[in-house]
Amino acid sequence: MIQAFDVWAPRPTDVALHIDGTDHPMQRDETGWWHLVDELPEHLLGPDVDYGYRIDGDLLPDPRSRRQPHGVHGLSRTFDPGAHDWGDHDWTGRQLAGAVVYEMHIGTFTAEGTLDAAIAHLDHLVEVGIDLVEVMPVNAFNGTVGWGYDGVDWWAVHEPYGGPAAYQRFVDACHQRGLGVIQDVVYNHFGPSGNYLPRFGPYLNDDVQTTWGSAVNLDGEGSDEVRRYILENARGWFLDFHVDGLRLDAVHALVDRTAFHILEELAAETEATSTFVGRPLCLIAESDLNDPRLIASPETGGYGLTAQWSDDFHHALVANLTGSGDGYYADFLGLDALAKVLEYGFFHDGTESSFRGRRHGRRLDTPVTPTWRLVVFSGNHDQIGNRADGSRLSSRVSTNQLVIAAMLTLLSGPTPMVFQGEEWGAATPFAFFSSHPEPDLAASVTAGRVDEFARMDWDPGSVLDPQAPTTHEVSRLNWDEPAHAPHAAVLEAYRRLIALRRSHPDLTDPRFSSVQVDHDDEQQWLHVQRGEQMSLVANFGAEDCRVPLGGDCEVLFSSGEVVVTEGVAALGAHAGAVLRVVRADEARTTLSG
Repeated sequence: MIQAFDVWAPRPTDVALHIDGTDHPMQRDETGWWHLVDELPEHLLGPDVDYGYRIDGDLLPDPRSRRQPHGVHGLSRTFDPGAHDWGDHDWTGRQLAGAVVYEMHIGTFTAEGTLDAAIAHLDHLVEVGIDLVEVMPVNAFNGTVGWGYDGVDWWAVHEPYGGPAAYQRFVDACHQRGLGVIQDVVYNHFGPSGNYLPRFGPYLNDDVQTTWGSAVNLDGEGSDEVRRYILENARGWFLDFHVDGLRLDAVHALVDRTAFHILEELAAETEATSTFVGRPLCLIAESDLNDPRLIASPETGGYGLTAQWSDDFHHALVANLTGSGDGYYADFLGLDALAKVLEYGFFHDGTESSFRGRRHGRRLDTPVTPTWRLVVFSGNHDQIGNRADGSRLSSRVSTNQLVIAAMLTLLSGPTPMVFQGEEWGAATPFAFFSSHPEPDLAASVTAGRVDEFARMDWDPGSVLDPQAPTTHEVSRLNWDEPAHAPHAAVLEAYRRLIALRRSHPDLTDPRFSSVQVDHDDEQQWLHVQRGEQMSLVANFGAEDCRVPLGGDCEVLFSSGEVVVTEGVAALGAHAGAVLRVVRADEARTTLSG
């Protein structure tokens, strides 16, 4: 590897490369890029060399650092992305359509909290039937443990996870098992500690404020290089680390008033890279806007992203399972809300949102849009971790209700996503945790967490302190659970449901027209017809109910008490089933055979 040390720094008046204990002068060109005046000795051009930049007298890490072995405030270290001997030469990729996604946090997926340790459990994911592993952010952030959304070095892999070489080993191991990898990236803000980029150039636009402070500069003076910084970072994940997709955090916070939105430009860049590597690459947006333009094609005025998360599905499913209509769940309590989400994609598609106090969303073009462009879930890091105690759905509903949630998530049409441990109904919480070493920042995060939940009428005593080491420790998965009741039964249900998904094309039919929903609010049953042959029936109530099916059906999977006779499904409390319509010719064959 021949290391280039050019750096974009239009703001400082003096820049020098600090390497091997010596400052080497650099010269600025007309575009704001600085280049070395003299050539470096050859031994300093390879990997594993510590360096930084002397910016107007201060020693700072590289804005495009590949490694931060001494933390985000320390020197950078060179890394050769081409040194890894990849074993995934036969990997042809995994399209998002038809796939099952698994969201993973490296720091709590195992007791060790490393990428290498995570490899040991990849076979478990294969056995369950997972297709794509979505990894929460791994870019370098201050401290040792955290969610990763406060990263400041977008190009570096968090050193406590194992650094960039470990990440390559992890992706390689996934591909050799037939698992694709989607990397969660945060292009909408930087963390509160260790962000030195504004010392180099106009990476932030102070005139535009977001939840996390000044917005990333996507349309102001100097924004061309900032956009290039994002696009090249995305391409690096695809080329240097072989990932198969990116999950884009909170795209509604990307403030871009140019004619070529950064998301559209990113989609075009991803398509070009996909063409080069010869396998599918996807972009999945997190957005609370319910805006179909994110996934509409550029030819129709959209941004051309592959898919977007659907919070409406989660809210409608969880509200009806728990019976809770507090906060943003208020509009979703009632099976009519869940039925609408299943048939039309969004619940708020221009309707009044009581939580926001205004109309919200826009109607999805369901005749054109395939169902799989929406990613759905019964829980994710936000919906679990943003509870005061980090409690999962498993702490609030029965095992049968967990299976109903799995059945509707996995088989109702959109792309399903499973949050780590959900597949066995993990009892461990997933709390919000951090490890900011600065006392003032740490105290501010702790106090802010208490204030946030006080406004939501949570008992302050139930709010886990994000800075307490125990909050991270209790959030680790317990890998002994899957072998014991009731977790083993939940795990077997997930395996069987995913196997059914692969066995019957109606269950992955991507047309919204193939999803028809009946429900009875009084008896609390829901009937989802999938294509011509498959049906999902669920009893959300605590009393027995009878669901008219319109024909004879065979029970392929059930949870709870389920009896089907003469075209009617009798369901016990919180029971659910997957049914296959028995055609008349099949019935005659059975009788005569």
